[in-house]
Amino acid sequence: MAANMEQVVAKQVVQVAEAMEAELDREIEKLDKMDDDDLETIRQKRLQQLKKETDQRREWMQKGHGEYKEIASEKEFFGETKNSPRLVIHFYRPTTQRCDIVDKHLKILAQKHLEAKFVKLNAEKSPFLTERLNIRVIPTILTFKDSVTNDRITGFDELGGTDDFSTEMLEWRLGKRGSINYKGPAEPPASSGAARKKHITVLKGSRRAIRDSDSEGSEEDDL
Repeated sequence: MAANMEQVVAKQVVQVAEAMEAELDREIEKLDKMDDDDLETIRQKRLQQLKKETDQRREWMQKGHGEYKEIASEKEFFGETKNSPRLVIHFYRPTTQRCDIVDKHLKILAQKHLEAKFVKLNAEKSPFLTERLNIRVIPTILTFKDSVTNDRITGFDELGGTDDFSTEMLEWRLGKRGSINYKGPAEPPASSGAARKKHITVLKGSRRAIRDSDSEGSEEDDL
């Protein structure tokens, strides 16, 4: 039985190899039949495509893409959603350490993915937006496409449940809903850190509560 299975697998491997070789032969034959005019046409199309991509990158950079910056007000937020078809915004709190972790990764991704604009906004100074967008846990990442909310990442649970998640993990997660142009594997990257304690900052109106699953009770401070 095992021998028969090995023969079937070996036959399938050979068939796949033959199909790939046949496809390659067809592509080579197609190129061989092209004259100089055909090759020049392909070259011109490629040059036009490269020019279009270069112009698009220049336009993005003129709008502030390629860098991760803080926006100062809620009014500025609405301007960003209108000016950038794809926006990634981190709602943060200055005293929350995990927001610094998010900052580190978003700074890298902003330079890599010019197609989206990456910004941060102080949740404490944005009561209208935090209420309207239902921001209750810090850090929270929201993404927008054509001024409409597209995705939400709350805390680190979807990033491997660890403070040591990789930039690739966040990149994969943002790519799931098309917030960025992601061309990596469909499966998430392996988590590199141990699971973190359930320690999050929760915003409630004008106050916040910090809860830790490893300790009893909670503490509250004024925002």
